[in-house]
Amino acid sequence: MSEEWNTLEQDTDGLMTYEYIVNRVEEIEEELPTLADIMKRADHSGQFLASTARFLAAVDRDRFSPYLAPFIEGALERDKERKYIGSLLEAIWGADYKENIENLTATDDNFRRIYKRIYGKAIM
Repeated sequence: MSEEWNTLEQDTDGLMTYEYIVNRVEEIEEELPTLADIMKRADHSGQFLASTARFLAAVDRDRFSPYLAPFIEGALERDKERKYIGSLLEAIWGADYKENIENLTATDDNFRRIYKRIYGKAIM
């Protein structure tokens, strides 16, 4: 393991891992599952987990789609105050997510969980 990886293992809030991903996004695709694990251990508020999911979706949603779930799930677990997860609705599911609420709720557990946490009600 490189010195950079050893440094990332010492990340205390997720920022260092987020910056690593942003600065190397074109090179680290296969490392994303490990980076998600590192960030889940470090990011206690969910801020950088949510930011990473938004960033990856903005760079290339189709390409990074298989890697988004761990970051979204980590943000859901950590963001108890709902400061960051609300921004994921539009960033991940599109500006028209409100038009597709029923379908997204039926087909995407992370969408359903975020929507329920933000709006405080389940969708029937």
